[in-house]
Amino acid sequence: MVHRTFHRVRSRGRGTSYTLRRGVLELALDMAYRGDWPAHLWEKFPGSCNVRVVKRTVPLLPSGASPVRFGFVSDIHIGPTSPPALLDAAFDALARAELDVLLLGGDYVFLEATNEKAARLATLVSRVPAKKKIAVMGNHDLWTHHERLERALESVNVELLQNTHVEVAPDCVVVGLDEPWTGRIDAERAMQGVTASAIVVLCHSPDGLPDAIAHVHRDRALYICGHTHGGHLSTPWGPIITPGRFGKKYPHGFHEVSPFLLHVSRGVGATEIPVRTFAPPEVAVLDVVAT
Repeated sequence: MVHRTFHRVRSRGRGTSYTLRRGVLELALDMAYRGDWPAHLWEKFPGSCNVRVVKRTVPLLPSGASPVRFGFVSDIHIGPTSPPALLDAAFDALARAELDVLLLGGDYVFLEATNEKAARLATLVSRVPAKKKIAVMGNHDLWTHHERLERALESVNVELLQNTHVEVAPDCVVVGLDEPWTGRIDAERAMQGVTASAIVVLCHSPDGLPDAIAHVHRDRALYICGHTHGGHLSTPWGPIITPGRFGKKYPHGFHEVSPFLLHVSRGVGATEIPVRTFAPPEVAVLDVVAT
């Protein structure tokens, strides 16, 4: 039993910054939340499983190019604190959006990435009939058996990006950066060979912004991320606590951070605290069009 506990309080994946304190907390939560009772309790509150759809038109493409519709979802946190009905609602909203590209922003689980959670992730993603599906990993994913999640995503034709890029339409690429806090971000490598004029940077966290700004040399680009939960526990005047240097500066919404239009999603699910206040779950539908 001691041997098993010792390994439980250490990161099971390639993610860094997993402290002993974090491990002890997750071990305690894993035991306290057995049976997923927080998620079942949360979904009984009226409106708790409603999901907002944030929409925006972003002029990036060259004149005459056909528009590309992106959908984005992040921080679904399959686990004991995220109601299944809430996750269903998020992916159903994206399924109705007639997407060209589905972007997945990481943090697919909370606590262990079991085979059951990986299968649930694949089922949710398979509901969305997008032409292309692209994902990056989040810090919670990299702290656990992330290879299970990676295999699940690949099984439903999701392309995983780790400091690389993929073309999604003529003259339009998605650049996927590794998680900036727990992974190994390398924007220079990700941008190698990119000649497209329209660039969409996908990263789990807004803390990847400095690397993206240093290597994305365009007059205009789009940076999409999650991680902050919009503060998760927030007030009408703003979030109480948000993680990361840039998360504190840009907790949610759209921001002009030259050369980027930055979108920080509040995400969908929950981690330690199984409720949200003034930080409603959301997904995004972004139309990238000609300038």
